[in-house]
Amino acid sequence: MQKPELTHARHDPIHCLAPGLFRSLQKGERKRAKLDVVYDFGDGRRVEFSGPEPLGADDLRVLQGLVAMAGPAGLVLSPEPKTEAGRQLRLFLEPKWDAIRQDAMVVRGSYRALVREVGYANVDNAKPIRDCIERLWKVSVIVQDGKRRQGFRLLSEYASDEHDGKLYVALNPLLARAVMGGQHVRISMGEVRALRTDAARLIHQRLCAWIDPGKWGRVETDTLCGYVWPTEAGSTAAVKKRRHTARLALSELAGLGWRLREYAKDKWAIGRPGLRASPPDPPS
Repeated sequence: MQKPELTHARHDPIHCLAPGLFRSLQKGERKRAKLDVVYDFGDGRRVEFSGPEPLGADDLRVLQGLVAMAGPAGLVLSPEPKTEAGRQLRLFLEPKWDAIRQDAMVVRGSYRALVREVGYANVDNAKPIRDCIERLWKVSVIVQDGKRRQGFRLLSEYASDEHDGKLYVALNPLLARAVMGGQHVRISMGEVRALRTDAARLIHQRLCAWIDPGKWGRVETDTLCGYVWPTEAGSTAAVKKRRHTARLALSELAGLGWRLREYAKDKWAIGRPGLRASPPDPPS
């Protein structure tokens, strides 16, 4: 079997940091709940995500894979394509307002390649990946900056052919900007493939978004729980169970070279591996 090749994804910080955009889901929750997430980061700037179903750790994993694949294999589509096919494609991408003047990023590959890159065991079963992609495509995004508002889909365009396994996805302008070298979060795909639990995947992406490679950050266990379950626990027993699950997730990260120091009860100093070496000792 062909081995994974991608080393990292250049992800958009907003998609990584928006509280509750991706979360742990109970069985059947997708049939009962909807996605309605607002990330307000001050000075009149906010991003709204809405969709018919909430997004889980499986959707997070697939989006990481798509963003990673866009790096070496993505096609940059300029605002004014020179070919008729390119112009038609540009219309399909639904660019609105300022997005009309931005480059778009198109990922062309296969289900097998995506399954391999995100670490799924069965490379011949494309259905879970397809379901995630279609769930992501249904998500609408509204970006507000002061009085200006801009809208697009989380995945601007999607097409596939199950006969030959071919896959085509266009990333939204925020994701495309990150992939093409704008402000971005670097996520190790080796770590993504090695993680085994939903809690670890959700915590890993959030930590990657605010702890740079080779650096340290401090965080409480309950904050880590909030990365996985954005809603309050209904009982003391649920709080204890969540904290235990978060600790197990940290153990997964430790197995990948992240460094942990519990400097007080449920308070952690977390060191992210550097690009070539382990992080220095934690701050005192």
